[in-house]
Amino acid sequence: MCQISRLMKQILTYIGDEPIYRNFIEDLPYTPELKKLLPGKRKAGILAEVLFWYQVRAGNFHRIDFDRQRIIGNYIVDFYVKTLGLIVEIDTQVSNDIYKPDTKAEQYLESLGLKMFRISETDIKNNMVMIMKNLEVFIIENYGNHPVKN
Repeated sequence: MCQISRLMKQILTYIGDEPIYRNFIEDLPYTPELKKLLPGKRKAGILAEVLFWYQVRAGNFHRIDFDRQRIIGNYIVDFYVKTLGLIVEIDTQVSNDIYKPDTKAEQYLESLGLKMFRISETDIKNNMVMIMKNLEVFIIENYGNHPVKN
């Protein structure tokens, strides 16, 4: 996206001195049948999700509004920032430090224009400061003045 059109976009917030621009993706697909699964997922209280939620809930993270367990298409994503079109997924451990992300889901969600930030549950449990700093960098690179081209 050229610099001029970037300047016409609305600023959502700032991280440091860097403006972060809104990137709302409209008309995302929604599967209403999945709604009945949401209460169970929330009550499950997966520790990594709860720890991350504590860091970002109620605009605690640079006044950015995160939704927890959001339905997009046929998937329920862990966290979603609708004003950025950003998904945060927590990869759970399959066995001995092996994490298996759902690449089919990731490809589908990215085809909708969404960006995905992945975190391992081990990193959340062991180094939350690093996770939050990496998320800041990711947001600046993708939604700041000079986004990195993929």
